[in-house]
Parts: sequence; structure tokens; C-alpha cells
Amino acid sequence: MAKQSDKLSARSKRIRRIRKKISGTPEHPRMRVFRSNRHIYVQIIDDTTQKTLVSMSSDDKSFDGSDIKGKKEKAAKVGEIVAQRAIEAGINKVVFDRGGNLYHGRVKALSEGARKGGLVL
Repeated sequence: MAKQSDKLSARSKRIRRIRKKISGTPEHPRMRVFRSNRHIYVQIIDDTTQKTLVSMSSDDKSFDGSDIKGKKEKAAKVGEIVAQRAIEAGINKVVFDRGGNLYHGRVKALSEGARKGGLVL
């Protein structure tokens, strides 16, 4: 039981450490990633007004990942779709917030997919 709380407290420390350094502005909103065991979620947030401008997830009804196999490929597709939605909303540059996760695997695939979709991270 103690091991789980240690993991959670370490993750919350990482999140706080990251959030001290970055903040989303109207010109460069923050692209926040949450990774669960099954899905990956992305929000583009303006921290000055505390509003979510664009969001997307692999659990979204508009996401058709039935032909995609593997979590990394789904994350890359989510990155491309969120980039497309952001560009439609007039957002070209974002600040990447990995949410306490390592920049590896699905998180890296998502950011590369967003770059492929046209966002500048």
C-alpha cells in the first residue's frame, strides 16, 4: 500500500515542478497530456483565462481508432487530430506539458504526431 502512495506523491511532485516552469498564454497555450492505462487525453489550455481551448482523446466519440493497432500509434493519431483542431482554432504554437510522465513512448508519439499535424512545440 505504501508503494502506491509513494508513486502518487512522486508524480504530483513532478507535476508541480513542471508547472512552476511553464504556463500557457493566449499566444502560446499549454498542451497538457494525461496518460491512463487504456487511453491518452490532450487539452490545450489558456492559463490566463483558465479555459480549455481544444481537447481530444483516444476515448473521444469522434476518434475512430478501430483500424489502428497499438497504443503508440493511437497516441500519434490523437496528436495529429488535436493539431488539426488547434490550427482550425487559430493556435499554431503551444507549450508542451507532459504531465509528470517521461518524454518516452506514448507521450513522445503524441508530441511527434502534433508536430506532424503542424503545431510548433
